Amino acid sequence: MISVELALRLREAGLPWTPGSGDRFVVPHRDMDADVFVVSELTIEIREAPTGRLFAFNGTTEWALDSIEQDDVVWLPHEGQLRDALGERFRRLEPVGDGWAVEIDTTGIATPEARHVDVDAERAYARAVLAVLAG
Repeated sequence: MISVELALRLREAGLPWTPGSGDRFVVPHRDMDADVFVVSELTIEIREAPTGRLFAFNGTTEWALDSIEQDDVVWLPHEGQLRDALGERFRRLEPVGDGWAVEIDTTGIATPEARHVDVDAERAYARAVLAVLAG
């Protein structure tokens, strides 16, 4: 799983997110960074409100948290979502030592680095997506 710091960088770089069932997220900067939540119709559902999307927490009577706006949560995209974000730029994923490397097509990207390496595949994909978004 990618780190909250890496997820924040993806959000700041403009990675779009339409929340869906199974998506993971955290509520940062509220002493909850280590708590990973999953969108599910049973416990956490997405509701449209006049102010934007809300994440509604159902059945959490022990919390003082009923709902929270999408802008207040940070998406932790999984490997498939990150690969999809790369689109046709994705070339390959391969093991490298104790980690993984994602190779992308750098045509038209200011950053000439084609290989993005990290300790797990999701993090390597995230670094590649950051390079593409920085364009």
